[in-house]
Amino acid sequence: MVEPLRPSRGGFLRPFGCGEFIKDYLMGKGPYGSPEIDPSRGAPIEDIRFAYKNALLRAHAEDMVALAMEKGIELSVEEALRRIPHRLTKMRSHSFYRYFHHLRILGWVELTGEEEGSLLGGMPGARVEKTAEGTTLVEVPQPRRFYRLTAKGREASDVAWSDPLQTLYRYPPEQRHKRAEQP
Repeated sequence: MVEPLRPSRGGFLRPFGCGEFIKDYLMGKGPYGSPEIDPSRGAPIEDIRFAYKNALLRAHAEDMVALAMEKGIELSVEEALRRIPHRLTKMRSHSFYRYFHHLRILGWVELTGEEEGSLLGGMPGARVEKTAEGTTLVEVPQPRRFYRLTAKGREASDVAWSDPLQTLYRYPPEQRHKRAEQP
C-alpha cells in the first residue's frame, strides 16, 4: 500500500526558507533564479521581498509542471505561473518586514547608508493638511534604504537563519513548537 507523503500537522513547508533566501540574496548569489546583486551595495527590503515572492512562485510553478508531467499533461512553467494566484505564497508585506526587523535586531543585516527616492518620489515623514472637513494626516512615501549582510550574519548558522525569533530570544525549539504537539 502506498501512503501519500504529507506532514503529520501544519501542512506542507515552503520549497525554501525565507532566511536562507535573504542570506543568499544579500551575498549576491542570486538564489532560485533571482537577480544577482552587488553584496557591498546591498538591496532595499522591497526588492528582496519581490525577489523572494517571485522565486516562491517559480518554485510552485515548477512543482505544478512536474505533477502535470506525471499525469501525462503538457504544461510549461510560464503557463503554470499564469495560473498561480499571486497571493498563494502567503508571504505578506507585514510578515516579511517583521522577519527582516528581527534580522536587524540580531545584527545580521545593516543599513549601507545608500537611499533612493521612493517610486512615488516622496520624502520621509508625514504632513498634516487642513481641509474644509477638518485635519487630515497624509503619509509621504519613505525613501528606499539599502541593506547588506554583516560579518555576523555570514557566520550565523542556517538553523539560526531559519528561525531568528528562537535565536533572538534564546529558547529551546520544544518551547517554540509546543502548541503544534498538543492535540
